[in-house]
Amino acid sequence: MAAAKPSPILASPRSHKPTTSLSSPHSFVASNASLWHEHKHLKRISVGLKWNAPSKSTSRASPVVAEAKPAPLRIMISGAPASGKGTQCELIKKKFGLVHISAGDLLRAEIAAGTDNGKRAKEYMEKGKLVPDEIVVLMVKERLMQPDAEENGWLLDGYPRSLSQTMALEDLGIRPDLFILLEVSDEILIERVVGRRLDPVTGRIYHLKYSPPENEEIASRLTQRFDDTEEKVRLRLQTHYQNVDSVLSIYDDIIYKVNGNARKEDVFAEIDKALSSILEKREKMDSASIAAGLAH
Repeated sequence: MAAAKPSPILASPRSHKPTTSLSSPHSFVASNASLWHEHKHLKRISVGLKWNAPSKSTSRASPVVAEAKPAPLRIMISGAPASGKGTQCELIKKKFGLVHISAGDLLRAEIAAGTDNGKRAKEYMEKGKLVPDEIVVLMVKERLMQPDAEENGWLLDGYPRSLSQTMALEDLGIRPDLFILLEVSDEILIERVVGRRLDPVTGRIYHLKYSPPENEEIASRLTQRFDDTEEKVRLRLQTHYQNVDSVLSIYDDIIYKVNGNARKEDVFAEIDKALSSILEKREKMDSASIAAGLAH
């Protein structure tokens, strides 16, 4: 029995027309993605059953039920620059053990390494534009297919950001269980970005107002990302809003909108509730599937 899709509670009345109907040009892709995920889920359920070898006193094998392990979560989280994705990803990773995958981090690693892809990506990022899909899509796919992500589930941070990126993932059969969207006002977003600083020694992110460095030694070595200026963040916001609606239209039935203006603890409480609900439903369905299998 295939796992049912979660029923996320939309935190906003805004809605989109479903794009996975039979009349949609993307319905075949979406259906295949769903079947692919259900196949993976059924394989995981089957691991919960094992059979003892026949003993000398009986000619029939006796079933031994192992604890069913629900299919791992596959989550996407999105939002404008500085909407709090990084903070929430850390909290989600700690609670649910998902592998955190940031397309931005993958790109910045390429830039730091000075690769050809990194040099091309930097040119686009400096202009506040999206990096071309061909640079990013395969990089993301390869990371999602690594054993740790397959086994523990994944949390894809800030990707996809455009319709073409979204459809590229759909074509590859990659679709999340839930698409979390953090909604934050522009004024707060700009303030968060401009005051953000990086400690190159520890990798920790500080904010001059909300999370200042502990001492002068740390303060003296902090750096600002080249795209964390007000001018560039306004360009990034413009690009974000131009593309977000098309992404949301593909994930219309699995969007979970959260007010990102709230305290980080309150934001995570909402996300925790949604993810825990998905796992609880899966555990019940897995147990029912195993029981039904033993009954036959």
